[in-house]
Amino acid sequence: MTVRHLYLLALLFSLVWPVTAGASTPKQDISGTVDNILVVLRNHELSAEQRREQLSNLIRQRFEFTVMSRSTLGKNWRKASTEQRQEFMKLFSDLLEATYLGRIESYTNEQVLYGEEKVRGKKALVKTLIKTKTVEIPIDYKLVRKENSWFVYDVVIEGVSLVRNFRSSYNSIVAREGFDGLFGKMRTKIAELRK
Repeated sequence: MTVRHLYLLALLFSLVWPVTAGASTPKQDISGTVDNILVVLRNHELSAEQRREQLSNLIRQRFEFTVMSRSTLGKNWRKASTEQRQEFMKLFSDLLEATYLGRIESYTNEQVLYGEEKVRGKKALVKTLIKTKTVEIPIDYKLVRKENSWFVYDVVIEGVSLVRNFRSSYNSIVAREGFDGLFGKMRTKIAELRK
C-alpha cells in the first residue's frame, strides 16, 4: 500500500464514519495511529533514531498506561504505595514501548485490515487482522474513551490478552520477591529489548 493509498483510506474512513464536535470513533483512532506508524516505517529518509522517536511518540499517544498498569497489577495495585505505582507505570510503559518498537521495526509490508467495532459506554473493542503472504494474525484492541478520543488499555493477539498475560507472571513475581524484585526484572528486560 502506497502513501497515496493510505491517504485515500483515511479519507474513506472520514466519509464512512462521520464525527461530530471533534469526537472520533474507536476504529478511526486505531486506524489513524496504525496508518501513521506505517507512513513512518515506509519513510526511508529517516535515520534509525528518528524512526524510533516518531514511533515511540505515536505509541505513547494512543496507549492509556494508567488503566493498563492498574489492570496488569490487579490486586497488587491496591497494595502498592503511590511511589511504587508511579515506578511501575514508568517501567511498564517503557517495557511495552520497547517490545512494540522491536516488533514494529520488523515490519515487512504486511496488510492491516480493520474489522468489527463494538462500543459499550466508555469502552470499545476494535478487531484488526494482519495479513502476511502465509498467515493471518487477529489482533483486537480494547479501548477506553477519555474526552473525545479512544485509548488502548489492552491488546489481544491471537486470543491472548497482553494485560492478562503480564498480570499472571507479575503477580507470581510480586508474591515471591515483592515490588523491588518485579522492578528489577522489568529493568533487565527493558535493557535487553533496547540492545
